[in-house]
Amino acid sequence: MVRRIAEEGLTLTVCPLSNLRLCVIKDIGESPVRKMLDLGLKATVNSDDPAYFGGYINDNFRAIADALDLTEAEIVKLAENSFTGSFLPMADQIQHLAEIAEVAGGR
Repeated sequence: MVRRIAEEGLTLTVCPLSNLRLCVIKDIGESPVRKMLDLGLKATVNSDDPAYFGGYINDNFRAIADALDLTEAEIVKLAENSFTGSFLPMADQIQHLAEIAEVAGGR
């Protein structure tokens, strides 16, 4: 199944703080995000009812970036995946990807 998901370029959403609050994982360091990236899956980081689960999108990114010691390239890939896996028109995706590249390249 994992191979098929990767081959078909399907996008998987992960809500790390929600997973922690719902006891899907016991520690934020158990988030599957890095493994998904390593397997070539198109993972995205999302928030799930931020007021209830304790974090907006940036909070989720910070939590896994710290806990999983994600590289800048991995964080950029997750951000890119959020647009390439969306239903936005291609022109909008390209614009957002260029903005990510500009910010990431400017460091």
